[in-house]
Parts: sequence; C-alpha cells; structure tokens
Amino acid sequence: MPAKNFLSSETKQTLQQALKDHEHPDIRQRALIFLLLNSGNTQAQTAELIGCSLRKVAYWSIHGDPDRLDSFKDDRMKGNYRKATEEYIDLLLETIEVEPEKYGYEFGRWTTARLAIYLKEKTGIELSSTQVRRILKSKKYVYLWAKYSLKDKQDAVERGLFKDKLAEYLKIEKESPNLLQVWFWDESGFSLRVIRRKNWCKKGTRSKKRGERRKGRINVMGGVRYSDKKRWVDFIPSGNSANFYAVLKNFYADLISDWISQGNSAENFEDKGCKFVIILDNASFHKKAETLQKIASEMPNLIIEFLPKYSPDYNLVELVWHSAKEYVANRLFESIEKLESLLNKLLNEGGLIMKWNRKIKNKGNAS
Repeated sequence: MPAKNFLSSETKQTLQQALKDHEHPDIRQRALIFLLLNSGNTQAQTAELIGCSLRKVAYWSIHGDPDRLDSFKDDRMKGNYRKATEEYIDLLLETIEVEPEKYGYEFGRWTTARLAIYLKEKTGIELSSTQVRRILKSKKYVYLWAKYSLKDKQDAVERGLFKDKLAEYLKIEKESPNLLQVWFWDESGFSLRVIRRKNWCKKGTRSKKRGERRKGRINVMGGVRYSDKKRWVDFIPSGNSANFYAVLKNFYADLISDWISQGNSAENFEDKGCKFVIILDNASFHKKAETLQKIASEMPNLIIEFLPKYSPDYNLVELVWHSAKEYVANRLFESIEKLESLLNKLLNEGGLIMKWNRKIKNKGNAS
C-alpha cells in the first residue's frame, strides 16, 4: 500500500479538478481511487467506499499514473473502428445539401441507401444505409417532409413594394386606430370526412377507429384585424364573386352597426368613419371588375389591396385557418351542423386560442 500523502500538491489538485469536471465517469472514478489512497485508505477500504471491485482498485493503483490523466484511459475509450473517414463524412454532408438532379440522377430526393451508393462510387468506402443514417443523426440531421417553396414564382420587387405599403398601413393603424384598420381576408374549407391518424397500439396489432367517410364540406370567408386579432367569419356555399360580394356586404353592415353603437349617425359613416383596408389574394373572383365596382360604389370605406402573386405567407388569416384545421382534424362529427357550430365558436366567438408567433407552414417564404 502506498504511503499516506504520496501525491504532490499539484497532482492532488489536478486529480480533484478531474473529479469535478471530467466528462468521462471512468476517469473521475480512477482519480477518486488515487485521492482515497492518498488519504491513507487501503485498497479494500477504497473499493468499499467507491462501490467497485478490489481488483479494479489494485489494477489502477499499479497501471495508472496520477501525474498523467491520459494513463487513466483504456482501449474501450478509443471507441470502435470507424470505417467512415473525415473526408467521407465531409462529402456526405456536402452531398445532402445538393439536389440529386445536379449529379445527373432522375430521382428527386436522397435516401440513405442512395447516398451510400453515391459515396461508394466517389470514395471507395462501402457503408450500409443504416451506417449512413447513424452518421447523419450524429450530425443533427433528421428525415422530414420538405417544405414546398413558392420562391421561384414570386416577384421579389413586387413583394418588396407591398411590404413597404403594408408597413405604412400598419403604422397609420397603430397611430390612429380610429382612422384606419387593416384586415387580412381569405376563404377556406373544412371537410366532414374522417382523417385517419397514427396512434399508439400493441406491437403486432392495429387499433380500430370509426372509418365512415362522410361527405360534407363547410366553406368560410372572413378576416382577422391586425391590431387586436379580432376575427370575423361568415359561412358560404362556395367561393365565387357573388358570395364574395355578399360576405363583404354583411361585414360592412356590421361595421356600420359598430359605428352607430358608439353614438354616431349612420349618415356620417362614409365621411367620418374609419377606413378599412382589406388585404386578400389574387383569386379570380376577388378581382372581377364588376364586383370591385359594386364594392367601391356601395362600400366606399373599404380599401381593397391585393397581395403579391404567390405570397400567401403575407396573409395573417392563413394562420387562423391552419390552427382551426389542427383543432378539428382528429374529431368525428355526426353532422355538418355540428361542425359548423364548432367552427362558429372557434372563429367568431373567440374559442380558438391562437399562437400568433408561429410561422405559416408551407405558405411561401416570409421574411
């Protein structure tokens, strides 16, 4: 047994630091062995205090050098033989970011099997698809559905001009909410059809769910006010110019009612009332000249602004539709009336709790 206090003060301090900070538990244990031996404990006492075998303490007291922490490492810490070189991994990470078509392949996406074949041709190193998957996983890659992009169809100049105009509208709304309001407007549809989802079940079995594929669809049209995120939604048979005009007419009537409820006269609404910017997409029935003329003539307080082409990511109401569809996706409705009743509670009565900081999924490239 070594004499008590056989370690120098510097070595003792180094071992104490390793015991606190070293990432590997085996290194910390071996540092503790020497510190306990240095305190005058026998090998048996040290083994009992640590909770390891006497053989382990005896081995490391002989083969370990307390002045060199590297001597505490064994062959297991070196890891298994790695077939993939650093060059292989670098090429893998480079390849995964490039579309396969650029390398002359007809397929549109990389699988780990295809990556393994391609990298074997380039490096001569043959790995299985599972090995390639492990490498990618260790580099924080995951296999997810790609997001569709509209960037190649968008006009960057048009989007920039619209963004500046929108910023000006929002600035006026913030400073003078009694003079201007900004509403994001659109239509959407909700199906009564049951959507089958994955769920947990015992291995080798599959749980059964009601699978009636009921026909039925509810179409809605409406908007969300930017300042306070108030929603206004109406139910329509289908999306066309006649229904677009009718819904705006109902919306305009509600605006006048709000104006009157504040103690104002309906006759003064056109001249003294707030102006309402309606931002919507470029659906053909939104831009029908006859409908737009009727809106301008009969609803003069509305200002119609169209989004840039292929820019649904600028339409805030898309987030409302997306969140509502998430809410109803896994529910089974007995009738179209019950679906409509729930949607009315969600969209018009404040029942839908929104997370406004979420991005609009698969809706272009907002910046």
